[in-house]
Amino acid sequence: MSSFIEQPRAPLPWVQRASGFTLVEMMVTVAVMAILVAIAVPSFTDTLLGSKLAAYANSLSGGAMLARSEAIKRNATVSLCVSSTGTSCDTGSWEQGWIVISGTSVLHREEALPTGLRITEASAIERVDFRPAGVGTTAATLTVCRHAPSVGPQERVITISTTGRTSVSKTTNASCP
Repeated sequence: MSSFIEQPRAPLPWVQRASGFTLVEMMVTVAVMAILVAIAVPSFTDTLLGSKLAAYANSLSGGAMLARSEAIKRNATVSLCVSSTGTSCDTGSWEQGWIVISGTSVLHREEALPTGLRITEASAIERVDFRPAGVGTTAATLTVCRHAPSVGPQERVITISTTGRTSVSKTTNASCP
């Protein structure tokens, strides 16, 4: 029996192995990525809008809770009201900004909302007063929504009851005036 051992051959010098992607593979990859981005972007936009609306609604709700607690602490009437100047209560809309005020002392102020967001009040109330016992003089229902451009049916509703209780809820009415 003869043993025949095959010797490895050296690669031919003029033959090179191809490495990398072909044009077809690259085009398929780009097409798949474009489809994934097209699916993800609307969802991401809705998430960002929801976060913005929640932040402003929570800020307004926090202002109401601060006004109530300060009314109890100071044993005086404290107001949450519309303010475009940040120094006194005005007339106008809540998206101009708002303050928590006791007498002439501003306890907290919020700047105007960015363009496109809106805060509406069902009864056109521009001021919510809290008495020393912590109860409100009026009930208010404020809605934070995106007016323009409209990006889906999201809004946050802040409810301030006459007992002073404040709550925030998410709705999908999409009725931002």
